[in-house]
Amino acid sequence: MVREFNRNMFLMLIAIMIGAIIITYFAADIVNKSKIETLTTEHDVEIRGVYSQNENFTDNFLQGSVVMDSAREVREVGNLDFDFALFWFNSALADVSVWYNNEWVNTTQNLTDRCIKNCTEAMNAYLISYEKFGDSRPHFIDAMNFTGRERYLEVLGYYIDFSLAGQNITSLRYNASRYLKQAAENLSLGNDKVVILLMENFTIMENMYVEGLGGFEDLKKVIDEYTFFDEIREEH
Repeated sequence: MVREFNRNMFLMLIAIMIGAIIITYFAADIVNKSKIETLTTEHDVEIRGVYSQNENFTDNFLQGSVVMDSAREVREVGNLDFDFALFWFNSALADVSVWYNNEWVNTTQNLTDRCIKNCTEAMNAYLISYEKFGDSRPHFIDAMNFTGRERYLEVLGYYIDFSLAGQNITSLRYNASRYLKQAAENLSLGNDKVVILLMENFTIMENMYVEGLGGFEDLKKVIDEYTFFDEIREEH
C-alpha cells in the first residue's frame, strides 16, 4: 500500500513537472512573440520614416533643380537680347548701315529703336531669371533638413551659392540693360552728354558683371560635373 502510494505520488509529481514545463514554454513563447511583434512594429515605423525622409529629400532637390534650370535658360535668352541691343547701340553710334532680316537698317532712329526693344526684352528675361534663381533656393535649404550625409550637404551648399550668384549677375545685367536703354533713348534725342554719363554707369555694371560671372561659372562647372546620386549607398 505504501509502495502504491509512493508510486502514485511519483507519477503525479512527474505530471506536475511536465505541466509546469509546458506552461512555462507556452508562456515564454507568448512573451517572445510579443517582443517580436513589438520590434517588427518599431522597425516598420523606422523604415517608413527613412522612406519618408528620402522622398522628401529627393522631392525638394528635384524641385529646386527644375526651377534653377529654368532660371539658367531664361538668363540665356536675356543674354541674347542684350547682345543684340549692344550691337544696335554701337551701330547707331558709328552711324553705319546694317543688313538685318533681309533689309538695310541705316538710320540712327531705327537702330536705337531696335536697341530699346531688345533692352526691354532682356530686362524682362533677367527679372524672371532673378526670381527663379531665388525660388529655387528654399527647396535646397529644405532638402538639407532631410539628410545627414556630408557629401549631400556639401553639394546642396553649392546649389544654394549658385542661386545667389545667379541672382547677382542677373541683377547686374538688368541694371546694365536699363542704362543701355536710357542711353539709346537719349541718343535718339541728341542728348550726347547724358548718353556719356549713362554709358559710364553701364560700364561700371558690366565690369561688376564680369567679376560676378567668374564665380557663377566656377560654381556652374562644379555643379554640372558633380555626381549627386550614385549606386554606392554607403558614405565614401
